[in-house]
Amino acid sequence: MRSLPAARTFAHAALLALACVLTALPTATPARERPGRLAEVDAAALPVEARDVLARIRAGGPFRYERDGIAFGNREHTLPSRRRGYYHEYTVRTPGEGTRGARRIVCGGARTAPEVCYYTDDHYATFRRIRE
Repeated sequence: MRSLPAARTFAHAALLALACVLTALPTATPARERPGRLAEVDAAALPVEARDVLARIRAGGPFRYERDGIAFGNREHTLPSRRRGYYHEYTVRTPGEGTRGARRIVCGGARTAPEVCYYTDDHYATFRRIRE
């Protein structure tokens, strides 16, 4: 059996280790951004360029950008957790932008018949579920 001072030292060390682990964990996501509670947007309310991309997704292409259709990793866990390869991303052209810009559509499920699609206009910082 440990002596009382040794047990206290061990307990203090354990609490310190736990505190270090807890402070390293990511902070909670606000309810309005938590997966399953994402804001929604009607497809008709999206920019015309986004509606064009949705039509191209359902038609299986063609797409404007080489990276369209690549797997979206959901590293920030902003979207609901799914198996790797479930989500695919597509660029939504931004008029006047010389690069791909910040607008994207991310869809989950079958490529030409996705179960769900999300729109972001701030390069994955926030998403809105697209209602069709």
